[in-house]
Amino acid sequence: MILKNGAVFCDDFVFRKMDITTTDDTICALGDVSDQEGQEILDVSDCYVVPGLVDIHIHGAMGADFSDGTPESVHTIAQFLLQNGTTSFLGTTMAFPEAMLFAICSAVRPLVNQTIPGQAVLRGIHLEGPFFSQEKRGAQNPAYIIPADFTLFSRLYEASGESVRTLAIAPEAEGALDFIQQAASLCAISLAHTAADYDTAMEAFSLGANHVTHLFNGMTPFTHREPGVVGAAFDSKAYVELITDGVHIHPSVVRTTFQLFGDEQVCLISDAICACGMADGQYELGGQAITVSGNMSTLAGESLAGSVTTLADCMRTAISFGIPFEQALRAATYNPAKSIGIDNQVGSLTPGKRADLLVLNSDYTLKHVICGGVLQDSHR
Repeated sequence: MILKNGAVFCDDFVFRKMDITTTDDTICALGDVSDQEGQEILDVSDCYVVPGLVDIHIHGAMGADFSDGTPESVHTIAQFLLQNGTTSFLGTTMAFPEAMLFAICSAVRPLVNQTIPGQAVLRGIHLEGPFFSQEKRGAQNPAYIIPADFTLFSRLYEASGESVRTLAIAPEAEGALDFIQQAASLCAISLAHTAADYDTAMEAFSLGANHVTHLFNGMTPFTHREPGVVGAAFDSKAYVELITDGVHIHPSVVRTTFQLFGDEQVCLISDAICACGMADGQYELGGQAITVSGNMSTLAGESLAGSVTTLADCMRTAISFGIPFEQALRAATYNPAKSIGIDNQVGSLTPGKRADLLVLNSDYTLKHVICGGVLQDSHR
């Protein structure tokens, strides 16, 4: 396939007007090309051509939850994601008993990195918990929060076929620092749902943690005398997740975060739950009842409980807050891919990488989705 006359987001994070050629499921070349016999030509004049979005923190959509632990739920989520511009994702769990987490890891193992027509690619598992702080648990079920246990994690890691890409943990939890030192060579370690102070967080980063889950949410606040996890993340140059749904983070804080952490460290995420794409009403997350009204999902105690927003909408919202398009786009594509070690496959329009591309209109809405070199019918 040849996409002609578009503004292409090149791998140096600059837009240039050029053509892009794919063969089978791979990006072959960028630059002006002549029409070739037998090649499908897609004229994308006045459009942006960008990488498929990479969502490294999503729980569910369309009534399906990754923690259902069934192929059917994964398929439902993956179909919805592809229709909305996300081409790669990590299925994210919650704090649950070991037996349930083991069942989830075992059930989804055959689906990891599989190309399934009409679906985003499941790139692995994000274990959000269960090694958290009760004080900052947010929407995590308090009944399932336990001390850090590397032996338990090892069983889950093996059950998943070594496809756990991220493990979220509170560094002040019992046994957490030893755990981080042991697990950091196996997957990304993200600080989350934590009451840790600056020094504890810095120690966790020194032991191999490199990531922070939904920055500002579920952690100690960033203040001038007690900078906490946020300050430690800045000093350690960690990747930081940001939910820019217009609910979790004030626009000024979004702008401040991009200024503080720069182009390379911010990863936009959706943190979407099963209610994403559904009507307002009552749903469940982590075994707890939640209420969805408009763009807000809450527990009975009014704590925020994930989001009901797609990653593409989070990117557009960040742009509406004043984040430059190129910066927001990088935070939804290359940065998250790099943070979990799949940037050699996806995240940028680099020859040799998988042909996951989006064609966006001038207002950043979706015009076409191409996944694995295949133009999806829903956006023709």
